Amino acid sequence: MLRHGQSEWNAQGRWQGQADIELTDLGVDQARAAAQKLGMFDAIVSSDLLRARTTATIIANSLGAGLMDPDVRLRETDVGEWQGLTHNQIERDWPGYLDSHQRPPGFESDESIISRVTDALVDIATQFAGGEVLVVAHAGVIRVMRRSHKMVDSRISNLGGCQFIVRPGSPSPIEIGDIVDLLEHGAIGEEL
Repeated sequence: MLRHGQSEWNAQGRWQGQADIELTDLGVDQARAAAQKLGMFDAIVSSDLLRARTTATIIANSLGAGLMDPDVRLRETDVGEWQGLTHNQIERDWPGYLDSHQRPPGFESDESIISRVTDALVDIATQFAGGEVLVVAHAGVIRVMRRSHKMVDSRISNLGGCQFIVRPGSPSPIEIGDIVDLLEHGAIGEEL
């Protein structure tokens, strides 16, 4: 599972949540560069949000891989009242929340994210049993899934992510690997 390329709001330092924001030109270049480092996949699927869908389309076209219909369950976290705000605006209006890991009332719960993303990944793994699928999603959902599996909560750069091994029918169907960064820490522009 990879995070999408740089979006317009990534470049502005805004919390996106489920806002449907375009990639920047740099984000398009990042997706093209990442495709050069990827192997072949049985399929590629993404969140339905434009930044992930565009990244997945660029990679699929470059690799000649099949692009599945987008899956709404792979969307970024709903950040509620923080959508569109910068770090400074959040700190001004919700002082101390970020440092103490508090969230505003409209912020989607980790439990909701874990449930919907796990369901999506199990469905994809069932459809492509024994295969390899590239999922293009969002940093927030990748981080929540990592934390839920007791992995280190690390920053996920654009076109960074990690391997998810999914075993449908297992009591613990998901195993998560280490973080990868296809752009090698800023090799293609700035990380945001």
